[in-house]
Amino acid sequence: MNKLRDVSLVILSCFLVACQPPGPKSDNADVRDFLTHYFATWSAKDMDGYGACFHEQARITFVHQGQPQTQGLTDFLHGQKLSHATTSVPMTEVPTDMKILRDDRTAQASVRWKLTKGTDITLGTDCFTLIKTPTGWKIMSLVFYND
Repeated sequence: MNKLRDVSLVILSCFLVACQPPGPKSDNADVRDFLTHYFATWSAKDMDGYGACFHEQARITFVHQGQPQTQGLTDFLHGQKLSHATTSVPMTEVPTDMKILRDDRTAQASVRWKLTKGTDITLGTDCFTLIKTPTGWKIMSLVFYND
């Protein structure tokens, strides 16, 4: 009789769990995929794909020695394109850690990264504010700095 009761409890527990409403959305896979794509396009020198990651009204700020240097999207993308065009060695940048806070319309992400330029390695952080658009996530704001 105890076995029957134990099996009944297991079945009842499974049924109750299946009937529960979904909890808060904690799956950040779509944001992680977007951010991984962002870094991959830059590393592949795909400046069209890289530029498409940004909202047309995005602002980009580089923090250098505690001082912000802010640019509009056009100037920032031009500078990134020039960086790839003028370097004598390939550059790649990969995310090493992501912390994401999001809801259904916006997301904030702090991403640690590693930039490799030949034998030189630079570490830093990108702080993103993203907006969900009909075509997917877009960067509204990027604040970044090197260690």
